[in-house]
Order: sequence, then structure tokens, then C-alpha cells
Amino acid sequence: MGDPDDRGLNLRDHEARNRADWNANAGDWVAGAERDWDPGTQPHWGIWRIPEHDLRALPQDVDLDGADVVELGCGTAYWSAWLARAGARPVGVDLAENQLATARAMQARHGVDFPLIHASAERVPLPDAGFDLAFSEYGASLWADPYAWIPEAHRLLRPGGRLVFLTNSVLALLVAPPTDVPIGTELVRPQRGLRRVESDDDPSVEFHLSHSDMMALLRETGFEDVGLRELYTPPGGDPDEVRFYVARGWSQQWPCEEIWTARKAAA
Repeated sequence: MGDPDDRGLNLRDHEARNRADWNANAGDWVAGAERDWDPGTQPHWGIWRIPEHDLRALPQDVDLDGADVVELGCGTAYWSAWLARAGARPVGVDLAENQLATARAMQARHGVDFPLIHASAERVPLPDAGFDLAFSEYGASLWADPYAWIPEAHRLLRPGGRLVFLTNSVLALLVAPPTDVPIGTELVRPQRGLRRVESDDDPSVEFHLSHSDMMALLRETGFEDVGLRELYTPPGGDPDEVRFYVARGWSQQWPCEEIWTARKAAA
């Protein structure tokens, strides 16, 4: 059943729930948007803000200057802004109109303009094979069904186009209690059958796959050169500092996030 207020988007249950949650909490992300849209802020990854110039996670053989990029689940679209300043032609797609309103306010403030589309990453109203890079950092990669959004990303990419996305690590999920923060070191949920993840105190729906299931999905969809990079927080800092769900000391020992990369097979 679709959300009766989905404005023709014909949303599935998890999409309607995630849209409502992100719309309700959009104000919590305005300060972060103001920080990350600032021209002096450099591209970085994840909750520990690891610089892209250190990770070099974006495909090094793709010239961003002139590249067509679709960001799936763009939120406030700060990554699309960084890519636009690098010469790319991004398009941001997000299901939460309040998040897109923040992105549009940032565009007006900073004079960086690119299309923003109100849509689900599982059904993007854009033509086939129009992009060189499909991208997601904690957007579609976490809150959209991978068996829907990854084939959609494949459809949107040109032959040889690249897919790059960041999400929580599988390990972090397996040791994350339903309500306690920060996460610990004991397994609290099974890995077998991992896909849709819900909790009683959170209205949103997350999606996680084991590494073997994600690799199989990417390859069966038509991606090749599949890569996985697990992220650790750099040494130093207060080990007891907590960001969102994880302590710095924990994430210096175990990966709390992971970046996947893949290339659409040539025609």
C-alpha cells in the first residue's frame, strides 16, 4: 500500500516511513548542511569525516570535470555541491521534501545550482544510461531496499559507469543493541537472513546485507570490479568521544562504516 499523502510517488511501506521520519527530523540537519556547504569545507566521508584526499575512495580514473553524477538519497546534497565545484554535473534525488528544501536554500545561499528531484531512489524519473557515476553516502545505501535501488542505479549508469556508496559496516550492525549507545563488542543479532532492520524505538527502516549477499547482488545486477573498503577512524583523539552510535576508540579497532565500489559492465 502506498502512503495516502505520497503525492503520486506510490510508496512502499518502508519508503513512506522513511520519508515521514526524514521530513520530521530535517531541521536537525540544517546546521550540518550549513557547515558542509561552506566553500572551505573539503569532501569527507562518514560520521568521522575522513577526508576524501586521504581515502581516495572516488574512482581515480573518472574525470569529475564534466561527469554526469546522480546522488541517490542526497539529503541536503552537500556531496553533490562538492562534486559540482569539482566540475561535475550532479543531480540530487531524495524522498524527503524537507531535506530538499534545505538543499535548495543552500544552493541559493552559495550560488551552486543543480537539479534536485523529489523521488524514491528505488524509482528515479530519469532516463536510462544518463550518468557516469551513481553515488550514495548514507542515503539510498542505508534506507532503500538494495534489491530495488542497486538495479535502479545500474539502469541509470552508462556502460562502464561507476557506483560508489557508503553505509554502516555489517560488524557494527551485528553488535548494535536495539536501544543502547554506543555499540559494544558482543554479537546481538544474527547475520543469517540479514536484510530489513527495524527497532521498536525508531520509525525508520534500514537495509543491510552481508558481504557475500551484497557481492552477489552487485554481480548478478551486471556490475563488475566490485570493491569493498572498511573504514577505521584515524589514530588520536578522545577514545570515549561518541558520534551517533559509535565511540572513537571502538572505530579505531573495528570498522564502523564501509565503502562499496563497482563498475557497470560495458555493453
